[in-house]
Amino acid sequence: MKNPRFKNYIYWGTTALAVIALSVAFGFFLSRFELVSGALGKIASILMPIIYGAVLAYLMLPIYNKTRACTTLKLKTVMKSESAIGKLAKTAGTLVSLIVLFAIVAGLFSMIIPQIYTSIIGLQESIGEYINNLTLWMTKLFEDNPDVQQAVMPYYEQAVEEFQKWLTEKLVPNMSMIIGQLSTGLLNVVTVVKNILIGVIVMVYFLNIKDTLAAQSKKIIYSVFKLKEANRIVSEVRFAHGVFGGFITGKLLDSLIIGIMCFFALKFLKMPYVLLISVIIGVTNVIPFFGPFIGAIPSAFLILLVSPMKCLYFLIFILILQQFDGNILGPKILGDSTGLPSFWVLFSILLFGGLMGFVGMIIGVPTFAVIYRLTSMYVSNSLVKKDLSSRTEDYLRLDHIDEEEKIYIDRDIQE
Repeated sequence: MKNPRFKNYIYWGTTALAVIALSVAFGFFLSRFELVSGALGKIASILMPIIYGAVLAYLMLPIYNKTRACTTLKLKTVMKSESAIGKLAKTAGTLVSLIVLFAIVAGLFSMIIPQIYTSIIGLQESIGEYINNLTLWMTKLFEDNPDVQQAVMPYYEQAVEEFQKWLTEKLVPNMSMIIGQLSTGLLNVVTVVKNILIGVIVMVYFLNIKDTLAAQSKKIIYSVFKLKEANRIVSEVRFAHGVFGGFITGKLLDSLIIGIMCFFALKFLKMPYVLLISVIIGVTNVIPFFGPFIGAIPSAFLILLVSPMKCLYFLIFILILQQFDGNILGPKILGDSTGLPSFWVLFSILLFGGLMGFVGMIIGVPTFAVIYRLTSMYVSNSLVKKDLSSRTEDYLRLDHIDEEEKIYIDRDIQE
């Protein structure tokens, strides 16, 4: 018969050893941060094709699942073999996913990139005329206010000079280099082609073995953790998948619709650089909260160089478009996919954007939504174990809780 006390000693000894090991590892990480980050960066660069494939598979997952389900439903009416139906459904899902992926890439390379390049080259060629027109307009605007003119114009001239320098020395030469290398196949041929091809192959593998990978992951979790903890982990992972999948795919669809609407509206309004601005608005719209401002500022400046009045019309249009997106289209597509209050949406974008840049601004909201949910569940469970209320409303006017009776004493009553 085993001694329960000895068993407890083993448990606490193992826990203490794990805590010490983690503390030492964390201390080493802090003291050798550059070395560790460099090693992690090296590993990430080696595994980049796998990362590409995983991201592509996750983005193509809704298309794959929908095609597979529809194919299975159709084949069940003409075939009886479950194995054959499953294989054909997987094949159909894979083919449709690849077709959609290649269609998107081909569309980007054949239409958008050349048009953006043409717009930038045209902007460079006519930048002098646009700036002169804008300068004359501002001079005329301030002719009755010489003090304002004297205060504003030096800053304006400095900004124009910096913009011209950036445009002619950095942006256009880099764009020329990128487009030229893409068109002639010289843009890091070996690395890029290898990563893309392996990434697509990995995507196909991930799509077809996702069920097996999920089953193996559950098997490991249930083998390591107690049943109650394992069930909770599986449930939370499923929740995280729902949040990420719903938010990212919904946001991509929302941004695509906004980009298309912006394109046709700018065409109707006869704005300059229609395709370039539409792409900027569509891409930056993926970023929650700050996206409209990030996309509208450079776009408005480009239009301002051509016509100040058109710039004003553009800003009014963008305001209307973003109100439509924020109040009608976005909620219709996304729903309450994250469940985060507005303040925490802003907080998560700032935090993850600062840590990971553009990618962090995109994944910050769903990531923090998962953290927020886990924290809320932990707090609620802890309060329930202490026989305390988990309702936030009960703590709004709370002064203290009576230790014996566990009665909630309001500030008003205490005063």
